[in-house]
This record gives sequence, structure tokens and C-alpha cells, in this order.
Amino acid sequence: MVQIRWTKTALLDLKSIYEFIAKDSKKYAKLEVIKLKTRTQFLKNAPLLGKEVPEKGDVEIRELNVGNYRIIYKIIDSDRIDILTIHHTARDLEKREIL
Repeated sequence: MVQIRWTKTALLDLKSIYEFIAKDSKKYAKLEVIKLKTRTQFLKNAPLLGKEVPEKGDVEIRELNVGNYRIIYKIIDSDRIDILTIHHTARDLEKREIL
């Protein structure tokens, strides 16, 4: 089973997502964060579940789509995946440094 490690950037992204949604509803903010975190757990048994990130052109950098968010992760080796960022689909990923 693969270990999933959250980078500081990804954790800050989750916090920002929570804070933004919580302006309207703390309940739905919490549910959104739980949904994002839960989705990453599938990677423990299927690291190749996500598709390659087209903007990066690297087979080790992949993404899972959850609602309006892209969970971008990197396969470090057969035992570890790093969650790099949680990115809103309406924003331009190429303007962001994720590595």
C-alpha cells in the first residue's frame, strides 16, 4: 500500500478552500474538505488512478478531479505519493508553481 504525504502547499490549499466556503457555510466547507481528503485515499491502492496533468507533461504528475477541484499529485516511488496542490478548475494552473 502506498503512503500518501500532503505537502505544505496542498494543506494550505485545503485551508483556503475551507475558509472560502465557510464564509457561506461551515458545514459545507467541512464536507468539501472531507470529500477531497477521502478521494485521495483511493490512491493508496491505485496510484495510477488519476490522469496525467497535461500542463506538466510528466507521467509521474497526475490528477484526480473532484467537483471543481483538481487534486494534483506526484508519484515519488512505488511506496509514496505526494499531494502537491488542490487547484480550482477555473484558474490557470500554468501560472502556479507546484513543484
